[in-house]
Order: sequence, then structure tokens, then C-alpha cells
Amino acid sequence: MTGAPPPTLAASPPPTLPAYSDPPTDAVLDSGLLHELAHAFGGPFHFLLPQRFDANLAAFRAALADAGVNGQIYYAKKANKAAVWIERCAAGGAGADVASSGELREALGHGVRGEDIVVTGPAKHEELLRVAVLQGALIAVDSLDELDRLLALARTSTVRPARLLLRRLPPAQPHSRFGMTAPELEAALARCVRAGDAVRMEGFCFHLCGYAVQPRADLAGQLVDLCLKARAAGLRADRIGIGGGFAVDYAAAGDWHAFLAAQHPGHYHARKTFSAADFYPYHSPVAGAGALRAVLVAVPAGGRDRLGDRLRETGTLLLLEPGRALLDRAGASVFRVRGVKDRDGYAILTVDGTSLSVSEQWFNSEYLPDPVLVTPAGRAPGRGVHPACVGGASCLETDLLTWRKIPFPARPAPGDLLVYPNTAGYQMDSNESPFHELPLPPKVVVEPHEGRPRWRLDRHPAR
Repeated sequence: MTGAPPPTLAASPPPTLPAYSDPPTDAVLDSGLLHELAHAFGGPFHFLLPQRFDANLAAFRAALADAGVNGQIYYAKKANKAAVWIERCAAGGAGADVASSGELREALGHGVRGEDIVVTGPAKHEELLRVAVLQGALIAVDSLDELDRLLALARTSTVRPARLLLRRLPPAQPHSRFGMTAPELEAALARCVRAGDAVRMEGFCFHLCGYAVQPRADLAGQLVDLCLKARAAGLRADRIGIGGGFAVDYAAAGDWHAFLAAQHPGHYHARKTFSAADFYPYHSPVAGAGALRAVLVAVPAGGRDRLGDRLRETGTLLLLEPGRALLDRAGASVFRVRGVKDRDGYAILTVDGTSLSVSEQWFNSEYLPDPVLVTPAGRAPGRGVHPACVGGASCLETDLLTWRKIPFPARPAPGDLLVYPNTAGYQMDSNESPFHELPLPPKVVVEPHEGRPRWRLDRHPAR
């Protein structure tokens, strides 16, 4: 490829991508608490804002209520391991979506009732199936093999029938490893009918990649038809599960599109290359509970009625499993600057943690919302451009929390804090490990109390 060389950093300042301003987060940044906690822990930490989780849960419930649809919301526990979210589910009557024996124990141990738990994931372990049946959890069955194992277990249970959903392979995503084809579902229904009272077949579900509204509504409409067919065969089939996939809107549209248009390899350490397809869509015009509202008013392909109307008319319950969307603006990650090294017109910062604590970096991507520079005197003021990438404390060349040369408003200095905003959803702990014998960053629950933030450690045991 020929042509003019890319513009230099001086001629083309690195683009910025500020996250939306968030008053509860700003109150913590401005309180002076973060430097006290950094001193106490001697390393990176995450802070969590449970009131945000409660507000997001209420918004999803309002979307269901406004559409006149009966539904149940299950928090997708894999999005963040903290116990506080499960505590909020138990207190607020929400459920939990789990995929392992450990997650099931955590949900039960922090107060979520067995009947308010849905067990997902492929090829579930026998122990997971056994405890799920004993506790009355709803089990999403992914294959005929798994169904046969569950039926065998259910026939020996004297406590209660096994509650299950049958997972549909999305026809538009035939290469997905999740779900059953149409012929396999036919066989599964026949086996459920033959099992009689040993099982309670409650409906269908799917796992669908992507955030588009219409495909989710289309497949949900197909599941409603499957429920009607199953009811005709004598099965309960009164609910459908549409999973998660509700996008989070991190940044304003103008900032996001300007960033994508401006960014090029010269804006990254070592000229690291990313394309727009590598990034999460950090701006989404339809997000969170708004995305659910859009799904409910969409008309499924081949139908005439809105999905919400169809659910209501057929008496079908809607099950949701949001994770990231319930954690929107519900926490941030804090790293202390250890050192600053100048390099060719920008700085390389080294912080006291690793990129294992910002998970996007481990998927050949980048967590793009700008970290906030907080000095001992408060948030750094100014309109300067002090570009710096952010490296971790390990001996790995690729251990960068941020490859991008972030245009900080002031020159970072050792002892300053970098606060990565809105990291509660999938960023904090998906890949964390005690590499180099570094302890896992603690999670701190922060709540307002008498005009100031009050904190406690999360009750999830460190591993």
C-alpha cells in the first residue's frame, strides 16, 4: 500500500473518548476516599456502586410493566463475581443466572432462592444438575445428551420434578455451539412427554450473539410458537428465555464516531493496530432497558403483532439474563501510578496492577473509555495534552492496560491514580489472577452516608 505516511503525533493529537459523566462516580472521585484506599490496600482495587445496580434493575422491570408483560430478571453472575450484586438480587426479588456449581453455591449462599436461579452453560456437570434439581432451579438444557442425563437424574429424585427449558439453536447462527436444531427439539419434546411427572418442561430459550434488536425479537417470536406446540402436547411451556445481549452505552455518539474516524496506529504504543470491528460498540443508541423496550415493540418476522402483545395474549412469561446492562455505571477500577518513562513524544506509565484486571485487553481489543487522572489534590484540571499509554507491573511486554496514548489534561506523576470508569460489567475480574504473586485487587462497596461515601469490603472471598 502506498501513499502519504500517517500523521505524526504532534500533527495529530490522540483522540479522546470520555465516558458519560456520572454523579455517583464523580462524588467518589472528588471525596478524597480513593487515595486513602490506595494507601490502605497498597495496590489496585475496584469500587462498586450498588445503588446503580438497583436503578438498572428497576429500569428493566419498568420496561416489562409498561409493555404489560410478565417477566423474571436473572442477573448473569459471570459478568462480575462480587457478592454485593447477588445480595442486591436477593433483597430485590431478582434471580441469578449461573453456569457452575461454584456460582450456584454463591447464589444460594447469598440469599437467592433456588427457584429464582436459572442454570445455563453447555454439558453441565452431574453435581451441578443434581443440586439444581434439589433446589428447584430452572435448567436450560443444551443438548439431547444433557436432557437424557437430566431425565435419568429426575427419575431417581423424590423431592421435586426437574424444571427445564429447551435451548434452541438460532437458525441465523447455525455455527453456534449452543442449542438444539429443530429435529433435535422434536425429539426432546417427545422425551419430555414420556417422562411424565419426573420433569416440568417450562418452555424454551436461546443464546444469541450480538446486540441487534430485530433478530432477538424474531427468535423470541419463534419460541412463543414452540411453546404453543408444546402445550398442545400436554407440557407446561409457559415461558421463554431470551438471554442477555442488552448493550451498554458508555460514551456520547459524537465522541465515539469522532474517535473511530481519528484513531490510527500512531496513536498507540508500538503502533499497535486495531480496527473498529475489534472494539466493543462503546456508543449504542439503543441500550440497557431501552433495548428491552425496543425488543418488546418489535414485530417478529412473519408475524403481525408486537412481541410484547404476543407474549401477553399467549400468557407467556419472558425471562431475561442481563449482566453488563445491570452493571452499567456500577463501578470503576483504580490503579496507582508507579513510574513515568518518556518515549518519543509520549509517556509510558507503569501502574501497580496488571492488564489482567481490565479484561478487554486480553481479547485483542482495548477498553476505550478514558481513565480519569486523580492527583492527591483531586481530579487533574487543565486543557493540556499529555499523551501516555499505561503499562502493568508484570514482566510481559504485552501487559498494557491501555495501548492508546491517552491525552491526559496534566502530566501523570508517581502516586497519582488512574480511575477506569464503568468497568463493573465483564472488565473487573474475568481474567484476574495472582500473576507474579500479586494479590487480586479487592472490591470495595461504596454507598452514600450522611453526605459522604462510606465503604466496606465485598463479602466475596478472594481466590
